[in-house]
Amino acid sequence: MTCLPKLIQWNAYYQNEDEDVDGEEGDEFGVDYKSTGRDSLVFLVDASKEMFIKGEDREPSPFDMTMQCVRSVYTSKIISSDKDLLALVFYGTEQSKNPRNSFKHVYVYHDLDSPGARRVQDVDGLRGENGAQVADETMGSGKTNLGEALWCCSNLYSDVKLRLSHKRLMIFTCRDTPHRGDNDRDRQARTKAGDLKETGVVIDLMHLMKPGGFDVSLFFCKVVSPPEDEAELGLQMEPCGKLEDLQKRVRAKETKQRSMASLRLNLCLGEGMNVAVGVYITARQAKKPNAKKLYRDNNEPVHTKTRLYHTQTGSLLLPSDTKRAQVYAGRQIVMEKDEVDVIKKFSNPGLDLIGFKPMERLKLHHHLRSAVFIYPEEETVTGSACVFTALLRRCSERNVFALCKYTQIRNSPPCFLALVPQREELDEGQAQIAAPGFHGIFLPYADDIRTLDTPQLPTASDAQVEKMKEIVHKLGFKYRSDDFENPVLQQHYRNLEALALDLMAPEHIEDLTMPKVKMMDQRLGSLAQEFKDLVYPADYNPEGKTAPKRKPAGGAEKKPKVEMSEDELRAHVQKGTLGKLTVPVLKDACKQFGVKVTGTKKQELIDALKAQLAK
Repeated sequence: MTCLPKLIQWNAYYQNEDEDVDGEEGDEFGVDYKSTGRDSLVFLVDASKEMFIKGEDREPSPFDMTMQCVRSVYTSKIISSDKDLLALVFYGTEQSKNPRNSFKHVYVYHDLDSPGARRVQDVDGLRGENGAQVADETMGSGKTNLGEALWCCSNLYSDVKLRLSHKRLMIFTCRDTPHRGDNDRDRQARTKAGDLKETGVVIDLMHLMKPGGFDVSLFFCKVVSPPEDEAELGLQMEPCGKLEDLQKRVRAKETKQRSMASLRLNLCLGEGMNVAVGVYITARQAKKPNAKKLYRDNNEPVHTKTRLYHTQTGSLLLPSDTKRAQVYAGRQIVMEKDEVDVIKKFSNPGLDLIGFKPMERLKLHHHLRSAVFIYPEEETVTGSACVFTALLRRCSERNVFALCKYTQIRNSPPCFLALVPQREELDEGQAQIAAPGFHGIFLPYADDIRTLDTPQLPTASDAQVEKMKEIVHKLGFKYRSDDFENPVLQQHYRNLEALALDLMAPEHIEDLTMPKVKMMDQRLGSLAQEFKDLVYPADYNPEGKTAPKRKPAGGAEKKPKVEMSEDELRAHVQKGTLGKLTVPVLKDACKQFGVKVTGTKKQELIDALKAQLAK
């Protein structure tokens, strides 16, 4: 007699052991948003005396603006992508601090590593007037050799053993001639910048305002990298005079578009006709990170491991010793792991073209969730961009969308996608404001659409409609989603920041979602009262409370008893619906028919009534 292996519910193994899927709220399949490597960013900051000169009207110095910008990037990286690597390096210093101290006048303040609370505190120490004094005592200002600083940054990248997907270096300075006309040091810096660019490092210039203006053509135009693609702006000619402009420019450079899935997909246009495309996220819901369990002795993350044991012998079960089971129609269906994998698999990941439909057939209620953006991947399959562009142009000219079957990842159910064409748009400065590609709209299935019975409500009169139009016109404003931050998330991260940085209290946040009542009242004037007079009766008071009902003098108001005939009771017994009656109704029925019960539980009352009616 053989002992059957342990049976496990098959849906507990819906995710395969060899898959690493990061599920998202609102995404029923789960998507891997991770890139194939980590991003890296090096801040190379000029520490010369000119950087510490304050602007007019006590404006912050270029050095102070740079430190505030660095701190902003540090904190945003901790929240959004704490696995990315950041470094802070100063050049033109009196003191030298770098690996093996091979480079003079270069001070590595932070090595290339993940950001943390300690690093944010270090940058806070360099802000303001006290920060300038600390920087002067720690590093000082000395000779400048940008070539050696770039060489030092190259060594920082070489010492990293992790795989890096993007390498970026930002130079912050207010001097357009750092070497003051020294041709040898200029040539050395340009040569080293060329070496860095050949290894995949993108060099950007964040130049700040200085008296007399900043001329990038004197030196830095041959140091910075050209734009990576058509959608990215190149070297900005105008320097940054305000902190907001500097932060906006840094944010535009350091933010990298990432594909939705770690693997590119194929868009199948027909038999043997495949186009490689990448799927990009257009909108993603921000939410609190998942809680992590920590060991109380050292605050290290707790890693859980699951082991299966035989219930009778206690021996450890191997994966081959287990089977999957699902109860269906009262019967346990036993399946192997391979059979479960076959059941879950509908088709290979990718997009399969089904046909084309006019744009009028796509309705607003067909949008199930946030759309994705489809863009060709020429590096994967040569010629994809050419075919993709031809398809995009033809769909746009004929005003049609492409209907595709979309399988997101392996073992995910397929769905239908409407590929809506979008042509490239440029502004007056020939900068791209809309990239060419397809917006993938997720379409519902037939069972996802229900027919609702809308209630018949009173219709507003013409005068009421016209008055409401005036109110809407007065309260209208230009809406931008990025102008409103989630107050719950902001408060959550402020609390974490205060806890990590040992602050006395979290930073106050302004809830931008709350209506501005005073401003609305000023804009409306008497319109609100005029609308109330048209809609509500004269004695209507929305803030008034209804008068409480009077209780009878004898105490609480008693509900009238509902007597039930014997025929109705027998009908409940035959249909098996006695359980739907409440306990008070069952008690009254027992008293009505003279049934004696020993308890007050519902089942006891039902059993007593059934026994009485069976006589």
